[in-house]
Amino acid sequence: MKRERTGVGAFIAAGVIGALAALWTWAAPSDPALWPARTDAPGVEISLLNNGFHTDLAVPRAALEARGGALAEAVRGLPPGDWILIGWGDAKFYVDQSPIGDRLPDGARAFFRPGNPSVVMLDPAQRDPRETFDADSRRDFRLSQAGFEAMAARIEGSLDLSTGSARIAAARAGDDARFFASREHFSIGHLCNHWTAGVLNAAGMPIRPVQSIQSSEVVATIDRAQLDTPAAGD
Repeated sequence: MKRERTGVGAFIAAGVIGALAALWTWAAPSDPALWPARTDAPGVEISLLNNGFHTDLAVPRAALEARGGALAEAVRGLPPGDWILIGWGDAKFYVDQSPIGDRLPDGARAFFRPGNPSVVMLDPAQRDPRETFDADSRRDFRLSQAGFEAMAARIEGSLDLSTGSARIAAARAGDDARFFASREHFSIGHLCNHWTAGVLNAAGMPIRPVQSIQSSEVVATIDRAQLDTPAAGD
């Protein structure tokens, strides 16, 4: 009997390990209709910015404003800047810039308490991010018009539009960034890098959702996806 129970336990353990491994390596597929962008058709230049633990997207302001809708309206209300840095995070921890050591209890709350309110950051930048972020902390890529529209629609879909338009939830003194209320919730199961990866997937790129807990995995998403780019004009 003891051996039988041990065998069942080993079987269950192996099943759990296998399921976790499958979840860790699971990939959301690409959309060939959106990615890669053809080199002989109009497109939009985007940059992914990585500070080592968090990722933002740098998007041309003109492209966002031209498409219309709630996201364009929110961008038009921002201070000057030809590029808009876009990110997402917890409504309190993401906005707060006090020393990290003072914010550890709040960080634990953001990670482990379910259902935390979140915000979408729209931060206007005067200079091209390709001039201000080095190659190690930046990945540049080109989206087709359809891919860009799908990406922007995903970002807009994150906004809380219950009042009919995007609502500013927070701003910082001396900072042009504005933080708009989001309809999504922040927790360890849905972090800032998960959100950015989801935006890239909406634009047609394949992603590994679970591994996207790390900013390095979001960077790797771009690197892997760009391997397909030379075939775009074939």
